This record gives sequence, structure tokens and C-alpha cells, in this order.
Amino acid sequence: MLSWMAWTWPTAAVFIGIFSAIGILVMLEIRNPGGDERQGILGLTTTRGDRLFLTCLGTSYIFLLWIGLFGMPLWVPLGLAILWGIIAFWKV
Repeated sequence: MLSWMAWTWPTAAVFIGIFSAIGILVMLEIRNPGGDERQGILGLTTTRGDRLFLTCLGTSYIFLLWIGLFGMPLWVPLGLAILWGIIAFWKV
């Protein structure tokens, strides 16, 4: 039934990670409503959801750029993506 997509463990890990992040944001929103708005270095007022979106978007670009320029393995862009996520939630 699900043979239209190559379901591998890395693919499942990505989806589990995204849905887990959304679940954590839902729990944080219930505990502390308002989205934790703040103004970052970009001059934009962002919420936790905005920062998660920017993190996912930046991570996608990091991996696509790395694959386009260097190919495999993907350990270095994984580290860069984690670093980008920390910076995005801390400063953006």
C-alpha cells in the first residue's frame, strides 16, 4: 500500500523528528501561550513556530547545497544543520 515512496529508516527519522518538534511546540504553547515572541537579529518579531519553520527551511537548503557541491557523506551538513537550528532558536 505504501510502495509509492521509498520508506527507509532515515526517511522515517526525518518525519518522526518533524512531528516530534511540532508536538513539543504544541506542549510549550499550552504551557506558555503567546508563542514566546521576540525580536531577533533579522529585525523580525518571530514566534517559536516561525523559528521552527526557518530552521527547517535552512536545514533543507544546507543539505541540498551540500549534496549539489560535495555529495555524500552527509555528516558535515548534519552538524551544520544542528548548529543552524541552535542559532535560529537563539538569535533569530
